[in-house]
Amino acid sequence: MSDSPQYQSIKEWSIDDRPREKMMTKGRQSLSDSELLAIILGSGSPGESAVDLSKRILRDYNNNLNELGKITIKDLVKKYKGIGEAKAINIIAALEIGRRRQETDPMQRPVINSSKDSFNILYPIIADLPHEEFWILLCNKACKVIHLQFIGRGGIASVVVDVRIVLKCALEHLATSIVLCHNHPSGNLRPSKEDINITQKLKEAATLFDITVMDHLIIGDMGYYSFADEGCI
Repeated sequence: MSDSPQYQSIKEWSIDDRPREKMMTKGRQSLSDSELLAIILGSGSPGESAVDLSKRILRDYNNNLNELGKITIKDLVKKYKGIGEAKAINIIAALEIGRRRQETDPMQRPVINSSKDSFNILYPIIADLPHEEFWILLCNKACKVIHLQFIGRGGIASVVVDVRIVLKCALEHLATSIVLCHNHPSGNLRPSKEDINITQKLKEAATLFDITVMDHLIIGDMGYYSFADEGCI
């Protein structure tokens, strides 16, 4: 067998060039169409890597995914050595998901312009709980909510919050601002000393990563307390 790269098994490639590893280290946008298709295939055939087989398939359809989307399971199995029915089904399924995505409207994300906006999202989740829970809203630069995250559960009068867990979540979702929230089952909306301290700790720690703590809500069964509205953040 030739030692040229086109006849090497993907396992013999540099780790940085292997499609799966490349996606893990550099992100999905770094992969070519043929590399993405190779991941779907999983393997090639003797003498032809999954990437080379993918390149050949794409060339037959002018490197146009819309044209490839017209292919049938029977065509794939008949025309390409190394593609059985299972692999052909995987390809058709992936192409169909892509087609359906194009027809799906982008998800409308709520925008946080006031404490009331945050309250409307969080109240149904924690207002009636018999114990305290701590949640965060993660937002992008446009103040659109990109993720809602449960942080911890406590007892009837307190909940322990780990600053590192909050920041780890914010960084993983590339948030630029966050809203903190927990409930008071007693209905007393005034912040405790511990509430004030954790708010300050999170605000100071988030600043190191250019993340803004926009607000901290304390929610009860009859309403809420906003640190931002009260000028305490």
